[in-house]
Amino acid sequence: MTQFTALRPVLWTENLDETIGFYMRVLGFSLMDRNNEWQWASLRKDDIYIMLSQPNEHEKNTSIGFSGSFYFNVNKVNDLWEDLKTKAKVCYEIETFEWGMREFAIYDNNGYLLQFGEPADNIGNTE
Repeated sequence: MTQFTALRPVLWTENLDETIGFYMRVLGFSLMDRNNEWQWASLRKDDIYIMLSQPNEHEKNTSIGFSGSFYFNVNKVNDLWEDLKTKAKVCYEIETFEWGMREFAIYDNNGYLLQFGEPADNIGNTE
């Protein structure tokens, strides 16, 4: 049986430089590779990999956007909230939800929704 080993989303952007800058400066990603001819880049932070690309002629729908969110499981979510709450547009502030996750959400420079969460049991005192 085929084993799935990773998911590496490709986020479309009209401005590759601006988006690379957001993920590096705001979220601490590192640029792994870039190809200006293809208008493509690969970034990494810890075990998370994402790719960035301008839409090309192979895609039928070239509008920028995503009908969902990207959910990052992190540790020290409270510290991350303190770091990011003034660096990006906030969707919702940090909160402990009834399903046991302490989380918050921001938007990247393209309007993609990025959620960050940690099991509340890992945190101890969440207030």
